[in-house]
Amino acid sequence: MNRRECLHLLTGLAGASFASEARAQGAEPKAMPTIAPPDPNPKVPSFKLPAKSCDSHTHIFGPASRYPFASNRPYNTADAPLEAFRTLHEKIGVERCVIVNATVHGTDNRVVVDAIAQSEGAYKGIANVSDEMTEQELAALDKGGIRGCRFAFLKRLGGVGDMAKFQRIVHQVAELGWHVDVYFEPGTIAEFAPILTALPTPYVIDHMGTAQAGKGLDDPGFTALLDLQKKDEKCWVKITGLERASAAGKPFHDAVPFAKALIDNAPDRVIWGTDWPHPNVRVMPNDGEIVDLIPLYAPDPAVRQKLLVDNPARLFRFG
Repeated sequence: MNRRECLHLLTGLAGASFASEARAQGAEPKAMPTIAPPDPNPKVPSFKLPAKSCDSHTHIFGPASRYPFASNRPYNTADAPLEAFRTLHEKIGVERCVIVNATVHGTDNRVVVDAIAQSEGAYKGIANVSDEMTEQELAALDKGGIRGCRFAFLKRLGGVGDMAKFQRIVHQVAELGWHVDVYFEPGTIAEFAPILTALPTPYVIDHMGTAQAGKGLDDPGFTALLDLQKKDEKCWVKITGLERASAAGKPFHDAVPFAKALIDNAPDRVIWGTDWPHPNVRVMPNDGEIVDLIPLYAPDPAVRQKLLVDNPARLFRFG
């Protein structure tokens, strides 16, 4: 990807906006895939999470009868509602979480804001937004516990938009003290780095920058992420998606060195999450097993406290 292509891609909004613009421009509709549900039998992990541990990247889907899925969603999914979400967190020992609104809900953020309202301060959220939202609408989301907005720059989640729209959104949310959550195609960090470092607000890179364990720790795509994370104090990275990074499959141990490298590189700017209910994965993980990976890449209890408790409390402004 060259710089011009990168700039064009960065103009995309959230997945729902991607798809609607593509349709408006006359793009051929594609068959909508149906993704697999999460493992229905998460194990109780051997590793006990510390008090106030935060799952910093998780989703709720529906129920569609109450929170309809967007007509231009990029995939179909079964419901993964708040009740199942709570049951999972109780079983694995999570006390706090950040709900990232999924592309299936488009820019309708009610499923997230309603869950936050019922959480007694235990939940925060990441919204999908558009440049058509007013300052009042964004302020209402902020009051409802939203702390950032997400841009998913993946081909499978849609198309591209307008750079002016992206800039307007970023500067609006910066005024609210939000950060920007970004999800990239593998190997594109180096092209995006100049744009990211110029952002007026912190940014959080999803899923370890879509690292690819099969390419090794010296892969230029991964070393570019390490370099950006080290140099830019605005850069945070989510230690999520080891099942996405893994080339070997379960128990995903080949992805552990990548998580450890990112944590060691900037221990004050990493956060952890499950990514439940794991949309669009090749191999469905068991969430209890995901928790049991934590001491492998964060063996120091002081570092684990930062990763699981202190860092997300600071970034998402938990009380």
